[in-house]
Amino acid sequence: MEQLTQKLGSGEMVIQKLPIPQLGKGEVRVKNYFSLISAGTEGSTVKAARRSLIGKAKDKPQQVVQVLDVLKKQGIVQTYRAVMKKLDAYSPLGYSCAGEVIEVGEEVTDFKVGDKVACAGALYANHAEIVSIPVNLCVKLSDDTDLSKACYNTLGAIALQGIRQADLRLGETCAVIGLGLLGQLACLQLKASGVKVIGIDVSETAVKMAAEHCTDIALTRNTSGINDIIEDFTDGLGVDAVIITAATISLDPINFAGSISRKKGTIVVLGAVPTGFDREPYFYKKELQVKMSCSYGPGRYDYKYEEEGNDYPAAYVRWTEKRNMEAFQHLIEKNIIDISYLTTHTFRFEQAPQAYDIITNRTEPFLGIVLEYNTEKEHKEEKIIVNPSTNQAKTENISIAFIGAGSYAQGSLLPNIRKDDNIIRKGVLTNSGTTSKRVAERYKFEFCTSSEKDIIENKEINTLFIATRHDSHAKYVIEGLKAGKNIYVEKPLCLTIDELVEIKALCKEKNANVMIGFNRRFSPHAKMVKKAVGNGKMSMLYRINAGYIPADVWIQDIKIGGGRIIGEACHFIDLMTYMCGSLPVRVTASAMQDSRNLNDTVNILVDFANGSTGVVAYYANGSTGLEKEYFEVYSSGTTAIIEDFKKCRIYGKGKVKKSKLMAQDKGQKNMLATFFDSLKEGKSVIPLNEMFAVTAASFAAVRSLQREGIIEIKG
Repeated sequence: MEQLTQKLGSGEMVIQKLPIPQLGKGEVRVKNYFSLISAGTEGSTVKAARRSLIGKAKDKPQQVVQVLDVLKKQGIVQTYRAVMKKLDAYSPLGYSCAGEVIEVGEEVTDFKVGDKVACAGALYANHAEIVSIPVNLCVKLSDDTDLSKACYNTLGAIALQGIRQADLRLGETCAVIGLGLLGQLACLQLKASGVKVIGIDVSETAVKMAAEHCTDIALTRNTSGINDIIEDFTDGLGVDAVIITAATISLDPINFAGSISRKKGTIVVLGAVPTGFDREPYFYKKELQVKMSCSYGPGRYDYKYEEEGNDYPAAYVRWTEKRNMEAFQHLIEKNIIDISYLTTHTFRFEQAPQAYDIITNRTEPFLGIVLEYNTEKEHKEEKIIVNPSTNQAKTENISIAFIGAGSYAQGSLLPNIRKDDNIIRKGVLTNSGTTSKRVAERYKFEFCTSSEKDIIENKEINTLFIATRHDSHAKYVIEGLKAGKNIYVEKPLCLTIDELVEIKALCKEKNANVMIGFNRRFSPHAKMVKKAVGNGKMSMLYRINAGYIPADVWIQDIKIGGGRIIGEACHFIDLMTYMCGSLPVRVTASAMQDSRNLNDTVNILVDFANGSTGVVAYYANGSTGLEKEYFEVYSSGTTAIIEDFKKCRIYGKGKVKKSKLMAQDKGQKNMLATFFDSLKEGKSVIPLNEMFAVTAASFAAVRSLQREGIIEIKG
């Protein structure tokens, strides 16, 4: 299928052939009929991408600060990789479309093949021939719905949420500042609800259009005596509410809103405007209320709602983003509002770059720009050949494929895979076709795909790299083992005991080479300390200044990310296991009480079979100014300290041995080189019993926190 993409670095915009997006659980696959270009949001994105690097930096000063922070902590190489990953990525455009369901995913009951639907969501409802949409970002339409109007659903729902925030009543008055597409949609819905509407804009064309279709009065901002006109229209009261849909860096919209509001009025900020209003003379004396409106409504940015499909009960959250979308579609289908005048341009999908030229160059007046797709075109899942293979298959070749290739894979795995004639790069599969294609291009893989069969059942591929979200690790490990593949899986190995039991049985049956991405044991400083302390009894302290992660981020979800102990603390248990040369046998954990109940500030005591003991002090409540990792080892008169894998000190009987690296090295490059060597030698890098015991120890830590006390780890 084809999709419109743009590179953030160069601004290059192309329609390119990509794998059909994967169909996830709780999603529907949709063939697009129409999609709407949001001139405001997308126009800003396109313009930003076409600016120089200095221009981009000026646009995003907060991101510049983040880059400098990464540079300070991780060094120039990792910083360069992170920046280039962003700049070179194919960014999808579009977030509002309408079409026909062509396939439904697991656990989908409300949709069937053939349903007409309207879809929303950045990264989902893109300008593409085929899209995959979570059910809570998709609404069912009647069979005779005009899909060229239905594709306005996202912006219509955004406008409707702003109206709900204004909390207006029949007969009250609302001013809408900014009469672009979003402002016109707000005016239409306000007028349909019995609210008197005043439209204001700097553009005479926009004002004229609003006056003809959706307002009681419409005024240009520079109209002489504009405040007096509005005061007369409201019988001297002032407007009950103002909805700001403009996009500007000026403070005029917010201060003007204060001047025309009645006492105790409401101002809703829907557009991208600064809110540093003047306290005097209006906001203080009138006791005005300023409210933000968040996108399409409750549920937005909540992955449990959007991705997992968990709805909010209507009795308690009457209007969610999906219900707002449904309400807007009802207004269109019943002809309560007429949005036909909003579409000033319709382009065939293949002409999309020309449509964006109109927006960025402003060569002619425009409002709603709709892309129309060829619905007769047939689509099928197929792999996209990116770099045709010139290698002859040999039994000694290591032939690799990636399932999942997100931030970690692109920052730490793919760049560290050595260039070797015996390492053949075959395929890439990710949820997003844009990511699959770009990774395949940049790292010279033969093809990209959205079909698991192209990877798992491909006999030319003998080694899988699994770097997906944590909840799918076990699934792909098990499928790969059954298919006879070597496995590299980014931590954690799995999320449940049952998955671990099945994987252990398959490893024994297949005599497989399996590797978990426990990279720290391969770092130069870990090896240096290991050489100094050897095996035997030792005491270890591993302090991790893990940092705060909000409760609604996926890694905190025990079902998806495993939580931070299973999802990350396994790393630190592994390094202690490597260092003392013995398996963990007993775990006790205690957590600081937290209103979020996340158990991410925790002490984990691990006892090892040889009498060693270690504490993982994993803290999420510290300062970001402190380095993340600090590891101490005490053994037979020797003490060693590793500071964030940049500095190391070893204290013995003689002189203190010190090492300082130019940049942080957590061992990823050495780990991958060792893994590939092990494939040639036919033996595992990390003994299977160590990987299984470390995984079991992380499960034991979670159980211990559930008031189960000391947990014994059984083989």
